[in-house]
Amino acid sequence: MEYKSQAPSGPTISPRIIIHGGAGNISPATVPPGKYALYREALLNIIGKTHTHMTTPSKATSPSPHLPSALETATYAVTLLEDNPLFNSGHGSVFTRDGINELEASVMVSRGFAKRGVGVTGLRRVRNPILLARAILEHGDADLSAMRRTDGPCLDVPSAQGHSLIHGRTAEILAERYQLPLVEPEYFFTQTRWDEHLRALKDERNGKALDATWSCDSYLPQGTVGAVALDADGIVCAATSTGGMTNKLTGRIGDTPMVGAGFWAEEWIDGRGFARDMWPDRTRRGHGPIVMLSESLKGLMADCLPTPFMYNPVPPGDGDASPLITTRSIAVSGTGNGDSFIRVAAARTASAIARYSGVSSTNAVHRVAGPGGELQKSAGNRWGITGEGQGGMIAIGCTVVGDPEGNAIAARGEIIEDFNSGGMFRAWIDEDGRAVARVFRDDVPVSDC
Repeated sequence: MEYKSQAPSGPTISPRIIIHGGAGNISPATVPPGKYALYREALLNIIGKTHTHMTTPSKATSPSPHLPSALETATYAVTLLEDNPLFNSGHGSVFTRDGINELEASVMVSRGFAKRGVGVTGLRRVRNPILLARAILEHGDADLSAMRRTDGPCLDVPSAQGHSLIHGRTAEILAERYQLPLVEPEYFFTQTRWDEHLRALKDERNGKALDATWSCDSYLPQGTVGAVALDADGIVCAATSTGGMTNKLTGRIGDTPMVGAGFWAEEWIDGRGFARDMWPDRTRRGHGPIVMLSESLKGLMADCLPTPFMYNPVPPGDGDASPLITTRSIAVSGTGNGDSFIRVAAARTASAIARYSGVSSTNAVHRVAGPGGELQKSAGNRWGITGEGQGGMIAIGCTVVGDPEGNAIAARGEIIEDFNSGGMFRAWIDEDGRAVARVFRDDVPVSDC
């Protein structure tokens, strides 16, 4: 029997959202109380606005009201991060060694678009790089259809065609075609980033630092911003944007636009037939669970199962009843030392561990981004000296159990966040609808909204 991916017949999946604003040498010394409060307030404000956007039905693209898609939600959150100069993306982007801003962004969805993932890099005039990545993804289906035409010119040039990674002036020509806001380079200047740029170069010259991209005494942004969203259809999306590493070489390309390195999203049928990720080990940094049963099957489930935590779907082929199908998905957005993410294909590696090892998505992310994980191991004896290997990930793992016709019976979305560095700016909406913001591993602010 051929099984199809679950596209639930009703809104049985509760939308979820998590964001990050960078990771690295973040500590109470490098981010003192006043600065901490600014970051926390910004994170709570952005996650609150995104939650309102995510849960407000819209008629923008359809006659009937609908909740925003995961793509719409994730990119909305990232535009807010890009517009905030506290974060290393958009308006708050860092400078290269030559005093230039070069921006990067990416989006990826678990299903729904032909390209699935898109990266853009080397941008100097696109106000919100995440919107360009999204536009290239959305235009991808039309571009690919036009390429197959035989009755005349295939494409209105310029077009992204079937490409998934586009650089520099070509990318900005596409932004013009898509009528996205363009700005003069001065828009990206902030005094804070310029001072960091000059101070780090001076420290390098005076021998206070091995290079001007990382410091053991201060927080030099070498990360990104990002958002991961889950929508009511069970689609997950990762959206990521960055100004790169402080004082990177002009022309350097990081992990943010590289599919599989700084971002990833995919969906698969669990071939074992069991919902291994429905209720994972919560001793790691996962947040959940959320479980919902369709009304027509609640009685049946109650008769068979005393508690959902004991629930394992029947493996395909066992017994006379129609098999239940488990569909899993994960979306990941990374932040930190991008070259390290590239070397271990970090985001795809985390997903592959979840997919092929059968462990929870939370456990898989921990194995890559957590203390002692693959990212940290990649630095070898340079760990703690050059900034290599430092970083973190946010993710959402989703599991849907349904019948072969695609009708969902039970569904669960898991918020995940883990890192190996001193801190990671992050925020999410918990299962009680409460906005939560964190910077350090175990910090507990006086109150969250």
